Amino acid sequence: MQDLSNLEKGGRGSGGGNSGSSSTRSVHVLRAGSSQQIAQRIWLSPLGCPCAGRGEARSLERVKFIKKTPCIIGDGTCDLFLHMKASRCPTEELSLTNCAVINKDDFLDDVKHIEVSTGLSQHYVFTVRFHPDVPRGTVGFSLQQRKWATLSIKQEIEVKPYHFDPTSDSECLCTIVLEADFLQKKVTTLEPYDTDQMAKEFLLQFSGQAFTVGQQLAFSFLDKKLLCLVVKSLEAADLNAIKAGQDAKPKKTKMGRCLGDTIVQFEKAENSSLNLVGKSRGKVSRQSIINSDWDFQKMGIGGLDNKFSAIFKRAFASRVFPPEVAERLGLKHVKGILLYGPPGTGKTLMARQIRTMLNARELKIINGPQILDKYVGESEANIRHLFADAEEEEKRLGPNSGLHIIIFDEIDAICKSRGSVSGSTGVHDTVVSQLLTKIDGVEQLNNILVIGMTNRRELIDEALLRPGRLEVQMEIGLPNEEGRFQILSIHTSKMKEYNHISPDVDIKELARLTKNFSGAELEGLVRAACSTAMSRLIKFTSIVEVDPEAAEKFLVTWSDFLSALQNDIKPASKTDAEVLERFLARGIIDWGTHVNSILEFGMLLTQQASSTDSSGLVSLLLEGPPNSGKTALAAQIAKNSGFPFVKVCSPGDVFGFTESDKCLYIRKMFNDACRSQSSCIFMDDIDDLLDYCPIGPYISKVILKALSVILKKVPPRGQQLLILCTSSHRKLLEELGMLSAFTHIIHVPNMSKEEHLKAVLEPSNVFSKNDLSSIYHKIHGRRVSIGIKRLLALIDMARQVEEQNRVLNFLTNLKKK
Repeated sequence: MQDLSNLEKGGRGSGGGNSGSSSTRSVHVLRAGSSQQIAQRIWLSPLGCPCAGRGEARSLERVKFIKKTPCIIGDGTCDLFLHMKASRCPTEELSLTNCAVINKDDFLDDVKHIEVSTGLSQHYVFTVRFHPDVPRGTVGFSLQQRKWATLSIKQEIEVKPYHFDPTSDSECLCTIVLEADFLQKKVTTLEPYDTDQMAKEFLLQFSGQAFTVGQQLAFSFLDKKLLCLVVKSLEAADLNAIKAGQDAKPKKTKMGRCLGDTIVQFEKAENSSLNLVGKSRGKVSRQSIINSDWDFQKMGIGGLDNKFSAIFKRAFASRVFPPEVAERLGLKHVKGILLYGPPGTGKTLMARQIRTMLNARELKIINGPQILDKYVGESEANIRHLFADAEEEEKRLGPNSGLHIIIFDEIDAICKSRGSVSGSTGVHDTVVSQLLTKIDGVEQLNNILVIGMTNRRELIDEALLRPGRLEVQMEIGLPNEEGRFQILSIHTSKMKEYNHISPDVDIKELARLTKNFSGAELEGLVRAACSTAMSRLIKFTSIVEVDPEAAEKFLVTWSDFLSALQNDIKPASKTDAEVLERFLARGIIDWGTHVNSILEFGMLLTQQASSTDSSGLVSLLLEGPPNSGKTALAAQIAKNSGFPFVKVCSPGDVFGFTESDKCLYIRKMFNDACRSQSSCIFMDDIDDLLDYCPIGPYISKVILKALSVILKKVPPRGQQLLILCTSSHRKLLEELGMLSAFTHIIHVPNMSKEEHLKAVLEPSNVFSKNDLSSIYHKIHGRRVSIGIKRLLALIDMARQVEEQNRVLNFLTNLKKK
């Protein structure tokens, strides 16, 4: 052991004359003593270094570092290391300073930073503070510092002072990007952290300190929970270039010193529930809610493009933007979508495409009846279990939580209007209440999307349909001709790809012929056509045989589609064409100008109903005496309209129904009509639908109120509805105030002139010319008033009589009528 004073006076030690090493740099290591106050210089370079004697004299009272001096042998500097040991930080307050804590007797007062070496090429720079509780020869590190430098307690380290070069262009930091998370991840909060205030507080606490990429530190901000910061990136500026007025672009660096005007940005750590707000928040890498491989042009939902676009605009536009945008706007995401419409129109397909489009957590699909349970409280518990994952992630990640999608198929099975289900258990009511609470209760979730599907929207509780719950309500109706063309094109695309469809198949013509077909029915039509084509290749002998070569070349022809259309697949929302044909069994007889004028006026009303500039609702009342042909004229107008949906309601259809059942039947008829883009409703003998009885008299007030409301109800925007009604009691309807419900009223008179009868009798071929002359002679100058239907009945009766007695029979019955 040599005395420290001798070493510092220029002695080169015993290793000065050794040779054989290729090192060009001498490294001196001082080992701090405890009580002897001595140090031993260990020469790591066998060449020796003469610069050691140039240092200032050292007192034996304190072991001091010798300042760097020019090195003759090495590269111009001489590094002196002091052997020390790592220890804990003496106080919690010092742990939050991001400083290594040393004893003032181990270093000069002007030492602000130290470089710690834990091994080969393992060097870390710390800003230091002095504290008397730190034993001499040791350096106190916080837990975060020990993790960063991989230090253990009492580990030997080599320490030397570190001095920043003020002329360097890579040590003065202009930007620091920090990754933030809670220090104790088990104890988190959704309380917002203002990054602007955090940046100011950071500069107050850590200005002038050294920072290295990857460095960890604890950060105390106001009275909030402690944060753990990790240096993510550093940018340095050339201060000399800036002073000279030059354009000095910041450049990346691994280590530098924080200045008072350094820009500080905070980024949330991955999977952290930390809620950062403010302008000093850095760019957050977030996964887009839309799948990167999603192609809107290849959705495969023919005829529903507009519906899907409307849903995307309402339900997902706010989710595409980062969470902070919605937060600054004070918006809550849409939490629920209701898809309703007739069966087979694509509701389930739409929900499936929504799931495919989104980057969301595992999809949960629930059939409505699956929720119900025979045990008390289990149905409500099933609802709570569906939202448990979303609740847990919302508490943990807050606004950065992933999207949880829950699909309820046949939601009307569990969400009927409260109080509408009989029984003492009230299970349906409590299930609805539980679902309402989970979607939009006191503890609101902003990371869920509930998609409900039903054919019976009117059964669902109204509270579930208000904004904040199933807010976006989209009716998926029957496709129009363009939509049917898209659907048929999708289902026949594989046939075209493999040349299994005949060139004579006209998809556009097929779309025109399939009025009122839903998407599922169109798919069934294509499937039926394929089955028809395949059946031609099957040989039904003792065994079923198929010619493999013919199977490779077979084609689905136009006749196969027509056969499937006529025999196999019928639309559920079919028009009452057969009923209209029955009303028009004898055609329309042009017995006078009234007939043509009524039909022309009906065509005009059809054009008005079809016009996009109109309100979409046109109603016509044909009133007149009984048997005047009102029903046939209304049926002809309905047939001439060409509307894809024509529904006929006559008193015979609701015979035996109660008043409430009649109201439900009429309402369902109007709801079905509104599902088609253009619809016509024909209500024959409306006064009989009212249960009118002249004895009393009596009418159903319930049905009267229902008809008065429904006749004035305008269909949804973009849909046209033509209502045709007939009545033989105009005065009654006037007294009931129903005439105001119709936009147009036409009187259908009886035949009252000789010319009117001639127009009917001559084409009948029942009477000879002499018979007709005799008839005309008898009725000439007399007052005649008879309906066309009654006149045709008299002609049919005369046809059954012998020819010589026909005139007498006809005139006798005509006189009675």
